[in-house]
Amino acid sequence: MISRIDLRGDTLPEGGALRDLLPRAEFDVEAALEKVRPICEDVHHRGTAALIEFAQKFDGVELSQVRVPAEAITAALEQLDPAVRAALEESIRRARIVHRNQRRTEHTTQVVPGGTVTEKWVPVERVGLYAPGGRSVYPSSVVMNVVPAQEAGVESIALASPPQREFDGLPHPTILAACALLGVDEVYAVGGAQAVAMFAYGTTGPDGCPPANMVTGPGNIWVAAAKRYFTGKIGIDTEAGPTEIAVLADATADPVHVAADLISQAEHDPLAAAVLVTDSAELADAVEKELEPQVAATKHVEDRIKPALAGRQSAIVLVDSLEDGLKVVDAYGAEHLEIQTADAAARAARVRNAGAIFVGPWSPVSLGDYCAGSNHVLPTGGCACHSSGLSVQSFLRGIHIVDYTRDALAEVAHHVVTLAEAEDLPAHGAALKARFGWKVPQQ
Repeated sequence: MISRIDLRGDTLPEGGALRDLLPRAEFDVEAALEKVRPICEDVHHRGTAALIEFAQKFDGVELSQVRVPAEAITAALEQLDPAVRAALEESIRRARIVHRNQRRTEHTTQVVPGGTVTEKWVPVERVGLYAPGGRSVYPSSVVMNVVPAQEAGVESIALASPPQREFDGLPHPTILAACALLGVDEVYAVGGAQAVAMFAYGTTGPDGCPPANMVTGPGNIWVAAAKRYFTGKIGIDTEAGPTEIAVLADATADPVHVAADLISQAEHDPLAAAVLVTDSAELADAVEKELEPQVAATKHVEDRIKPALAGRQSAIVLVDSLEDGLKVVDAYGAEHLEIQTADAAARAARVRNAGAIFVGPWSPVSLGDYCAGSNHVLPTGGCACHSSGLSVQSFLRGIHIVDYTRDALAEVAHHVVTLAEAEDLPAHGAALKARFGWKVPQQ
């Protein structure tokens, strides 16, 4: 059901050489880019008419408009299962606690007497958020995108989610209910690359969508390709690939827990990655044995879980020691990393590359997906080596405000002129000389 990679017995390679030995899903955004290009440009030129045609082509629904009526959002909340509502409200409450503490404050540094640099933090004006609607429904992704944007102070928030045939062309009602709970009333029944294009270019008309400064949220390869297409025109969070879990475990780990957690990520998608890194062959055997009955007892077995576990992106990786295991998980840079070892907190503290780290047997990834308070929009495909998950910071821009007096400028002017001339940019130096009668004070 799941393959093995045996890295025991030899010195582990470094850097890219080690990464090349580890399992990873094929996710060719560049190839998808050529297919989304005409879609994006059609939205650019024809706006809402193109969005309606793509809803028919890709989602099999006939729409007369793409903006979701306010009454549909209200009705979705009124009809929401009370237990689901309570769970969403708790998810929102915990996410707010964590993300509110991520707010940045303005700070002024006095560099020299009379010379200060102030860094102020300004939210982007408008964001477009994407909530997937393919194999599963993700109201949790609505929470994870909206809460940090709101806590950052973003004034205008719009959300897009694919139209659903079984709900008369509206996004899934639980998505709409989550929007209602969060106070988001600008919602569009648009999916895929065309949703990103709608936010990037904007559309006109009665249900037109003003352009956004930034687009965030997970999605399929077409959404990722559209984000790449618009990079530079709009801000993006990340080109999200298939979800992934890595578990670093030793002989103290419970194989029932480990197997359950691997399966929990595998049920997302046939390309989802489930990786166990362990120095215990006995644990590896026990987990592999435990996978069989747990997989058989769950849903989405044939279309998602079995292909995901059997795919090239999933494996049990055997190492000589937990020290080697730490090197492997750092090289892998998992979206979600569980540490199920003795002294789990101490080992987690040494990890450098992960989207989020889950410590010990009582902090499963599923908790982070919904109610830990952390964000589940995280870097995939090894991007955790250089990128972070979604946060309040994602929606803020730091702006430096430079304020120098004449005397403070005079003190450093000769250095500025010297550096300008060293770079063969004499006009830079002349801009200072003009302020001092073309004779820069010497210190």
